Amino acid sequence: MEARNPRRWWILVVLCLSTLVLVVDSMALTVAVPSMTEDIGATAQDTQWILDSYVLVFAGLLLTSGSLGDRFGRRKVMIIGLLLFGAASLAATYCTSPGEVIAARVAMGVGGALIMPSTLSILITVFDDEERGKAMAAWGSVSMLALVGSPVLGGVLIDHFSWHSIFFINVPVVALAVLAGLTLMPESKGPWRKPDPLGAVLSAAGMTALIWWIIELPQHGAFGGGSAVTLAVAVLALGAFVAWENTTASPMVPMALFKHRNFSGGSLSLTLLQIGNGGLLLVLTQYLQFVLGYSPVEAGLAFLPLAVTALIGNAAGAKLAAMIGNRYLVLAGMLVMAVSFALLATVDADTGSTVPAVALGLLGLGAGLAMPAAVGALMGTIPAEQAGVGSALNDTIQQAGTALGIAILGSLLSSGFAREMPTDVPEAARHSIAGALASAGGDSGLVHTAREAFTTSMSTTFTLSAIGVLAAALLATLVMRDTKPEPTTTPADEPELAA
Repeated sequence: MEARNPRRWWILVVLCLSTLVLVVDSMALTVAVPSMTEDIGATAQDTQWILDSYVLVFAGLLLTSGSLGDRFGRRKVMIIGLLLFGAASLAATYCTSPGEVIAARVAMGVGGALIMPSTLSILITVFDDEERGKAMAAWGSVSMLALVGSPVLGGVLIDHFSWHSIFFINVPVVALAVLAGLTLMPESKGPWRKPDPLGAVLSAAGMTALIWWIIELPQHGAFGGGSAVTLAVAVLALGAFVAWENTTASPMVPMALFKHRNFSGGSLSLTLLQIGNGGLLLVLTQYLQFVLGYSPVEAGLAFLPLAVTALIGNAAGAKLAAMIGNRYLVLAGMLVMAVSFALLATVDADTGSTVPAVALGLLGLGAGLAMPAAVGALMGTIPAEQAGVGSALNDTIQQAGTALGIAILGSLLSSGFAREMPTDVPEAARHSIAGALASAGGDSGLVHTAREAFTTSMSTTFTLSAIGVLAAALLATLVMRDTKPEPTTTPADEPELAA
C-alpha cells in the first residue's frame, strides 16, 4: 500500500473552511433578521422568503450537485460553489430591498448545494478507513463550533456595524478556502457515466416540493391551502425518480445503496435524529430571549456548553468507534441525547439557566458521540467512485430531517402556546410569545401568563424530541451492523486522483 497523501490534514482544513462558511451564514442570519427586515421594509412574508428561499434551492439541488462532483470533479464543483456563494454574499451587502435579498439568497443556495456534498465526498476519498473517523470528528467539531458561535458573532457584528456585515464576513472566508483549495487539494472524480438529466429534474422538483410542503406545515397544515397540491407534486416526482433510477442503465443515484443495512439504518436514524434536533435552536433561543430576557449575544453564549462537550464527544468518539464499533456508539450517544431532551422538558418559567446549561452539555456530548459514528457508518458503505452522490444523499437526508423537525416542532410550539393562553387576551398575544410581550404594554400579569404558556408548550415539544431520539436509537441498534474494515484502495492508488 502506498503512502497516504502527505497534505491530507491541510486538505481537511480547506474542507472545514468550506463547511464553516455555510453554517456561519445560516445561523448568523437568524440573529440579523429583525435589524435587516426593519431596514429594508420587509413584510412577514418577505422575511419568510428570505429564510426559506435558500433552504429550498439548497435542498432541491443537493443530489444533482453530488452527481456533478462525481462526474466532473469534486474539487472543481466545490470551488465553483465557493465562488458563487462568495459573489452572492458580496452582492447581498449592497441589497436595499427584500426582492434583492431573496435573489442573493437563491444564488447562495445554489452555491451551497455545490459546496456541501463535495466536502464530505473529498474527505472520504482522501482519508483511509483508519484515519477517516478522526477526520470526520474534526470536521463535525468545526460545524458544531460554527453552529454555536455564529449567533454570538452575528450579535457582535450587528452591534458594531450593520446587518450587511453578516453577509460580508463570508467573503474573506470564501477567498481563503478557494486559495487553499486550489493550492492544496487534489482533484478526484468517479468513472465517466452517461448523464441522467431526467433523474436530475425529478430529484430537484421532488425535493423542492417536499421542503416547501414542510415549510408550509405550521401555517396551512398538511393539506390546507395549496399544501395538498405541493405534497402531491413531491410524492409523484420523488416516486417517479425512484422508479426511474431503478430502471435506467446509468442512474444518477445508485438506489442499491439502500439495500445495505448500514446505509439504510444510518439514513433513517439520522432523519429521526435531525427531526428531534431540528427545533432545538428555534425553541431554546426563544426561551432564553423571551423568558429569561437574554440578548442575542447572551443567548449565543448560553450554547457554549453544547460546543465544549460536542468537541469532547467528537474526540472520544473517534477512539471509541474503533473499539466498540459505530453501532453501539450511535446507541450510546443517542441515549445521552434523549436524557438531555427529557431534562429540557422539565424546564419552566422559573427554572433559570442552570438546567438548560446542563441539558445542553449532555446534548453536545451525545451528539458528539452519535453523529460522526452514524455518518461514518453510512458513508463507509459508499464506493469511492460514488462518493459525491453518496455524500449528497447523506446531506439531503439530514436537511429534510432538520426542515421537518423545525416545521413539526415549531407548529407544536405555536399551537400549544395558543391553547395555553387565556381566551380573553388580545388576539396578537395568542399566537406567539413575541406577540404577547410586544402587546403587553407593561402588563406584568400578561407577561407572566405568556411565559408560563410558552414553557408548558416547550415541555411538550422537548418530550416529543426525546421520543424521536429514542426511536432513532432503537432503529440504529436493530438495523445497523458493525463490520471489520476491509483492505481498500488508498487515495494515492486511485487513477482518478491527480495531485
